Amino acid sequence: MRNVLRVMFLFVLVLGAASAYAAEATQMWRCEMEDDTGESQVLKGAADWLAAAKTMKGGENMEATVFFPVAVNDNQDTDVWFVVTAPTFEEWGRFWDGYAGSAAEKVDNANMDFIACPDSALWESIPVK
Repeated sequence: MRNVLRVMFLFVLVLGAASAYAAEATQMWRCEMEDDTGESQVLKGAADWLAAAKTMKGGENMEATVFFPVAVNDNQDTDVWFVVTAPTFEEWGRFWDGYAGSAAEKVDNANMDFIACPDSALWESIPVK
């Protein structure tokens, strides 16, 4: 009986630790704006994309941030970073599984008229509290 209680206690501790250190899925796109594109157009395109993404399975809890460089040592012609975060990798996976032909992909294709984001990386992000 004592061993059963120890195993149960250990299981509860593992569950608590897993939720305390739950990682978010963060994808960052390095983007280049067309010459006649302004920041307000990029922000509107990002807002439209996020609104479409939130209608999709797995995208309901996504958040997005746009980063414009102020003082950056970057030799790769990056005009803007578009960063999207999902609370879990499970939600991120559901979102990307349904991306082809989705409302978000349609907005993405429309945004190609003024911005190109050829490079991205998926990161594990852990909020600092």
